[in-house]
Amino acid sequence: MSYATEPAHMTASEAAGLIASKQMSCEELARSCLARVSARDAAVKAWLWLDPDHVIRRARELDKLAPKGPLHGLPIGVKDIIDTADYPTTQNSPIYDEMRVGRDAACVGVVRGNGALIFGKTDTVEFASGGRKAVTRNPYDPAHTPGGSSSGSGAAVGDYQVPLAFGTQTGGSHIRPAAFNGIYGHKPTWGRISREGVRMSSMTLDTVGWYGRCVEDLILVGTAFRITEDHRPVTVKGLRVGLCRSPAWHAIEPGGALALTTAAERLAAEGAIVEELVLPDPFNHLIEAQNIIVNAEGGVSFLPEYVNAHAILAPDLRAKVDNVLGTTPEALLAAYTLADSCRPVFDGLFGPDLDVVLTPSAPGEAPMGLHTTGNAIFNRMWTLLHVPNVGIPCGFGPHDLPVGVTLVGKRLSDARLMAIAKALAPIIDTEAGVRMRRLRGTAN
Repeated sequence: MSYATEPAHMTASEAAGLIASKQMSCEELARSCLARVSARDAAVKAWLWLDPDHVIRRARELDKLAPKGPLHGLPIGVKDIIDTADYPTTQNSPIYDEMRVGRDAACVGVVRGNGALIFGKTDTVEFASGGRKAVTRNPYDPAHTPGGSSSGSGAAVGDYQVPLAFGTQTGGSHIRPAAFNGIYGHKPTWGRISREGVRMSSMTLDTVGWYGRCVEDLILVGTAFRITEDHRPVTVKGLRVGLCRSPAWHAIEPGGALALTTAAERLAAEGAIVEELVLPDPFNHLIEAQNIIVNAEGGVSFLPEYVNAHAILAPDLRAKVDNVLGTTPEALLAAYTLADSCRPVFDGLFGPDLDVVLTPSAPGEAPMGLHTTGNAIFNRMWTLLHVPNVGIPCGFGPHDLPVGVTLVGKRLSDARLMAIAKALAPIIDTEAGVRMRRLRGTAN
């Protein structure tokens, strides 16, 4: 399926095929993406650091080389809490303004070694945790947030400025922007991707993921990380889908409720067996446990800035170090213990009676205003469970902004989950052409 007329409008998979067959050069794709940035970024503001001359030089160098891997010549945006050798890593903090680390984070090294073109650094919530928000705006309506903390990465892929980008998730920082920007996102199993060179805010939760414009794009990046594509056939008829409204259902909005219902009805119409999945009672306490853990571990993470740059460290980050919530060691241990006990229980649900879980990606559409990145309540439990997620667009909400749903698998089932997502996405996401036409109308 393709609606592309310009290289920048292509999926990563389409572009990779054309580059591999010499029908398009790396430089052609890079220039098309740069033209889109030039036309749109004054409104979208996705980038903190981008050097067009450097991008063209690197693209020309890639054109001289034999393909280095599955990502050869594909531009990728990098969230600015992730180190790169060729750009600063400021973490959107005045503490680290123009800070250059001089080396790649492990995840950047992997994609660069597989031929990817490191395009630039995307805006983020400060430290991907709190403090300053990104200035990035939703490409569908600049009065609305693109989500966060992976704000710039989600908007850059959603606005057709780059086909791929890295994000990270501690609560809902990766999957929620995927929904708000009408794109696909993969949050892998926790620990599946190295976090070396990535600013940490929670050792127990932080996970590196990536965005694309279709499931095939997510699979393509996954192969670079040795997530071998699962070629076993997926038969939609008879597939067991657990419809999980989750303990956060009280926070659902009309757009989110409609997206979940629509996705379930579309799958059932194709023969999938969609049944309600109500998790055992202990799972009702995981959202609270995630909040306890993220604040306690944030206090550890931000202690260096607290000690050395107290005056310019954001108050909400200082509050974590000061333990304003008053979290006791006993409460933190109880949160860890609850999560440890729930993870194998959730994994054990999969088998003859369950192939995949379907759940909301966010309460609904992107909220109005840049003072917020939206509510992560529908993501927190899954992040704490360490399970892989694939975010899939599913239509538009009452304000004509994108909404999405999430597919969830058991831990370390990333390849199988993406194979299932590849089969289900064309059924769930029937508005890809509408999204393309809407955003193509904003600029060339």
